[in-house]
Amino acid sequence: MYRRTEYKRGKVRFAAMQRTGKLAVLGAGHVGPVIARLAIRAGYPVAIATSGDPDDIALITELVIPGAQPRWASDAVADADTVVLAMPLHRFLDVDPGLLAGKLVVDAMNYWPASDGVLPAFEDGASKGIGSSEIVARRLTGSAVVKALNHIGYHELEEWARPADAPDRRATGLAGDDPAAVAAVAELTDRIGYDPVPLGSLRAARVLQPGGPVFGQVLTLPEFERAVYEDARALR
Repeated sequence: MYRRTEYKRGKVRFAAMQRTGKLAVLGAGHVGPVIARLAIRAGYPVAIATSGDPDDIALITELVIPGAQPRWASDAVADADTVVLAMPLHRFLDVDPGLLAGKLVVDAMNYWPASDGVLPAFEDGASKGIGSSEIVARRLTGSAVVKALNHIGYHELEEWARPADAPDRRATGLAGDDPAAVAAVAELTDRIGYDPVPLGSLRAARVLQPGGPVFGQVLTLPEFERAVYEDARALR
């Protein structure tokens, strides 16, 4: 059932975020660079990685994500407190779950059969009403997984980022089973320019997926909460 979890800015933080708040962004396509830029502007140290040699993305990182450090994925993750998964979902299946053990993981991925191809685990889950992030979390049993930053298009995500006191600030949803991890990601989304809306357990993240009531929408906080509350998937 949908429940609005109160988030108090700066009061509750995931233990890792209290230390340094270093981010590793895995994925350098469209979404990853946007999240990296927003995080850098918010004061987070950011490393970015793909499945290959960091030298291959060094130039584009310098031009498109100034301030980010291109690294091997294993090194980026090892030094990070929070890991953002911003890769195509089919590439996630090649990631060693052990690499992310003990990390706070932000799942910013979406299941797109048209681009990913049909992925049996996710297709079967969808037919049973199981969200893609629940399947991601089942694979990453040693990590705290939070669904976030997936339902706003990457162009809009950067365009609509606003300071906390901006009258036209927008909202973004997040969901996870670990309350401390959710609080940490709420702080991250707040700092990069959005009002965070914790929805409850990872099951509630279904409303953030393609086909959900807020997917592809850039909504104010009241609009967001109304859309989510009125969706039947959020009420069970």
